[in-house]
Parts: sequence; C-alpha cells; structure tokens
Amino acid sequence: MLRSDFNFELPRELIAEYPSSERTGCRMLCLNGEDGSYEDRHFYDLKNFLKPGDLLVFNDTKVIPARLYGKKETGGNVEILIERILSQSSALCHMRASKPAKAGSFVNLNGGHKFLVSGREGELFKIETVDNQSVLDVLNAEGHIPLPPYIDREDEPLDRERYQTVYSREPGAVAAPTAGLHFDEPQLQELKKLGINMAFCTLHVGAGTFQPVREDDISAHHMHSEFVHLSKEVSDAVLKARREGHRVIAVGTTAVRSLESAAQQAEKDGLSDPIAPFSADTSIFIYPGYRYRVVDALITNFHLPESTLIMLVAAFAGYSHTMKAYEHAVKDAYKFFSYGDCMFITKNEKAYTDLPPSAIAKQD
Repeated sequence: MLRSDFNFELPRELIAEYPSSERTGCRMLCLNGEDGSYEDRHFYDLKNFLKPGDLLVFNDTKVIPARLYGKKETGGNVEILIERILSQSSALCHMRASKPAKAGSFVNLNGGHKFLVSGREGELFKIETVDNQSVLDVLNAEGHIPLPPYIDREDEPLDRERYQTVYSREPGAVAAPTAGLHFDEPQLQELKKLGINMAFCTLHVGAGTFQPVREDDISAHHMHSEFVHLSKEVSDAVLKARREGHRVIAVGTTAVRSLESAAQQAEKDGLSDPIAPFSADTSIFIYPGYRYRVVDALITNFHLPESTLIMLVAAFAGYSHTMKAYEHAVKDAYKFFSYGDCMFITKNEKAYTDLPPSAIAKQD
C-alpha cells in the first residue's frame, strides 16, 4: 500500500491560520460511510446526527505551553519543544540548535529559568530543572503554545484559549486533540439534556503526530508512541452502549486510537468483553485493511495529504468514500487542519475491503 495513494492537491489558502469566531461555527461535512453520500452542514447541527443513548468519547488531555527559547552556555540559540514530561522535574524534548547540546551542559531560557541537559534517548534530549523546580511551572512561566508547523505565524494570546478544548483537564499534550476544539459548554450541556452520554479518556498527543510518513510502502512506517489512560469507567460505558444497541462515537483520531488500542489489548488478552481498561503507551497504526472493533462513528478534522490520520479515516469510511469526500471538501473550500472545519463520519462495515489502487493491484 503506497503513501502516494493518499495524496491530494491542497491549496495553501485552505489551511486555517486562525480558528472560527465561534467554536461551534465551523463547517461540518457529514459522510455516510455505508454508501459514500455526504452533505454540507455546520457543527452546531451535530445534535441532528446523534441519538439518545449514543456515547461520545473525548480525549481530555490538556495542551501545555511546550515551546521554549533560550541559549546554550556557549551562546548559541536553542529552541526546545517538550515531547513528554517524565516527572515533576524532568522531561524529554526536541532541541533545535546549530550544534547539539552536550550532556552535563545547561540551557538558559530567555525568561531566566534554566535546564540541565542530562542525556539523550534516541533523537530526544532529557532535560531537568534546577533545584527540583516543576517542569510545568517553568512552562507556564516561559512557554509558548506549540502551534503546528503548518500554521505560518507565531502563537498569540488567543491561542492559549482556542488551541485547547473546553473540557481539557490532564496536562501533557504538545498538540491539541483538534476535533474537540469545536465543542463549547452550551453545546455540551444541550447534548446531555438530549440524552447523549459522554466519557473521557486521556491520550497525551506528542509532537510525533506531525511526523510525515517517509516510507513509500506505508506498512514500513513506525508510529511514535503516546501514553493512553482509558479507565474502567470508560470501558464500562462502552460496554453498556454496545449492550443496549447504542453507538460509540470517537471525538477525534486520538480517541479512536485510545479506544482501539484498548480493544486490541482486550482481544490479545483473550477477554470475553471487546474492551477493558487500558493504561500504557500505544503505537497503533490504523490504515485500510484494519477492522475497527468498537468505534461506530467519528468526528474529525481534515488531515494532511499522505498522513497517518487520513489513512485512519480511510480505514473507517473506506478508501474511495474518503478520497471523494476530500475532493469535495477542497472544491467547496472547506478549511483544513487544526483550526479548520470537520467531518462527522459513520462507519463503513466493509471499509476493510475498500482498498487503495496499489493494494488492489498487489492482490491481483
């Protein structure tokens, strides 16, 4: 299966640089996974596509101000992007500098704090605060919101609020679970009154979410790992919804990866239930041919060409349905990526048979 199967032309002007004026005001392309039909709506219409008893599963991770600027002891400029907080006083990070910082050296941040570079883990640097300061305290004092690389501007005060879901509560992500950015509190309260159930898992999104697929054969691609916590409360809510004939609706691809990782582990452990509590790193890679275990519908933004995220969507709705919907989205000037518009997609039960041209040619 080739990376190029998931390519499409995307005009630069369709990349959203700023969020919509109202969270619920974005456009929403509703795709019926079974027959590939679609309709143009707005996110405030979401209630019309939900039914009492449906379970919305959200990712409640909170974006941290993970980008920092400073200088090495030698005077060279350094840009730090936190990848994962390891403890109160230590973290793993990406570090951009003319020459790599050496273990045992210090990075002096522009606001007066400093980090000790204590070692390496592959491409990442391990850093530690001085005098056991809290990493989060340093980030809150000096950090910038880590806007994605395709947003061509510096972060601004508005990003502190808008690049964060209204239900975020677990600090640790360096990228937002962007499908959730469209919800506001009045809409959540309205959905609850309509009998829509809600559950919250946690997946701390890492910078690797923007890592491109470099292999021509996508099966050779290795996903970055991210930590997931899916509690017994969430797995019980999923089991109850399925038992009563209601849908499990993932809000975003990170919720998909959390749910499907937990379901995959339950299957691996030989459990009778299709899902169980899960608290571990996951590097699950979902692309066409994958059979979804627990997700029935998906809310998601529009994704990068040739990205693992469009591959995940194609595995859910079917390759041909997905690419036709994206073709429509481009022609109709939907806004793409983190601050862009979104899709509501129902599952195609036979999506695993709807494969890209390269995979079909290989089978033939």
